[in-house]
Amino acid sequence: MKIFLTILTFLVLSLEITGSSRTLEPSRNLEFSYGFTLKNISKDAKRISIWMPIPQSDNLQTINNLKVDCPYPYVIEKESEYGNLILKIDLRERVANDVSLKLKFQASRSSFMSLDKKSHSVSLTQEERKRFLSSDRLVPIDGKIAEEAENVVGKSNNDVDKARAIYDYITSTMKYDKSGTGWGRGDAIYACDVKRGNCTDFHSLFIGFARASGIPARFVIGFPLPENKVNGEILGYHCWAEFFADGYGWIPVDASEAVKNPEKKEFFFGGLDENRIQFSIGRDIRLDKSPDVEPVNYFIYPFVLVDGKPFENIERHITFSETQKK
Repeated sequence: MKIFLTILTFLVLSLEITGSSRTLEPSRNLEFSYGFTLKNISKDAKRISIWMPIPQSDNLQTINNLKVDCPYPYVIEKESEYGNLILKIDLRERVANDVSLKLKFQASRSSFMSLDKKSHSVSLTQEERKRFLSSDRLVPIDGKIAEEAENVVGKSNNDVDKARAIYDYITSTMKYDKSGTGWGRGDAIYACDVKRGNCTDFHSLFIGFARASGIPARFVIGFPLPENKVNGEILGYHCWAEFFADGYGWIPVDASEAVKNPEKKEFFFGGLDENRIQFSIGRDIRLDKSPDVEPVNYFIYPFVLVDGKPFENIERHITFSETQKK
């Protein structure tokens, strides 16, 4: 009897260990530094306004020990439309020709497949549903976009099937190509016409088609983490899209990564890898309540006004250092 119980206990423990190991998702833990310098500000400047995105914790990432290295007064506020955190600086005194700021934090990011994890408790408010079914300045949902979306979706029965039809169309017809001009603005008409661009163009077209098909969808942007490096500099952003389906909640898609890595096409419909840090959600983001400050197309880099005019002489330095990888 004791031998039987011992064997039974061993089998139960083995099953528990095996089962728990299957639930472990790949993750990355790192130190992240995001610094920038405004270069050669005019000595006659009377007001400098700065807005910078701040990452937040969610079910896919954890942000800890956030530190702001800045010699000037600042506030961190949450904007009402998308819930993004924004660091704001408003300087109305004489400053040096160069103004610098550095953001540091620790982050953990996990891989995720949403289609395996139903979440019937997640729902959209009426206001959220309305927003994520509406157009953006560069993402219309009528005219050519609506016509093409109808052709692409066809007779698909539910939102997940419709989104999959859109995803398959985009990944089979668009090329990841940053040559020439016009790419990078997230212009859905441009993407629809020329069928090439970067991640903003891919996902603007996906969002336009989805919304035109009655599926709430939103734009998400952050920074990529090089897959085979444990530290280094990050030179650009990366974005993806999410659509909402009842019974699942927000489902991510990364069509541009699927095109660059065809072997991962199935995963990137509903799945995200751990090689990214999310910073903000949405398009046409209003950073300030003042009507004098125009909404920004998308929000990943600092937005700066000097005496009310956009200032673009900004030197960025973004680095990461991995502390552990599972």
